[in-house]
Amino acid sequence: MTERKPHGVDFESWVDKQIREAQQRGEFSDLPGFGKPLAGVSRPYDEDWWIKEKMRREHVSFLPPALALRKAAEDALAEALEARSESEARRVIEDINKEIGAALKMPPPGPPLLLGLFDVEEVVATWRQNRRRDGGRDGGNTGPGVDLGPGPAGR
Repeated sequence: MTERKPHGVDFESWVDKQIREAQQRGEFSDLPGFGKPLAGVSRPYDEDWWIKEKMRREHVSFLPPALALRKAAEDALAEALEARSESEARRVIEDINKEIGAALKMPPPGPPLLLGLFDVEEVVATWRQNRRRDGGRDGGNTGPGVDLGPGPAGR
């Protein structure tokens, strides 16, 4: 802990002395980024830079609930079409349909949802078509016939 500023000593010179002594002890040499240029110094000023940097470092992202559900629906569709079995594909779509249904009943804040329930039979038919085309292998192809746009409930 640093000592208190002595009476009669100029504050700036006292702070400079504290910094100089800490540098001599090497207390700043093991800090992250030591000896590296400041990141983003050439970018325009953003008052939320520190929040964005913290989120990037922590691998955290934030989407409004409607956009997060759209992303979850997109991921669920891809997961269903890559499923190993028809029952797994059905389960994935039924699960996301429950979330979409709840959001349609009570719209989340933020941008419009613009999402309807998936037609389970249509997704399963696409899954079967992809399986036949790929010779029963896991193709990972989303294939034609399934649209993420507004479904019957969203039109």
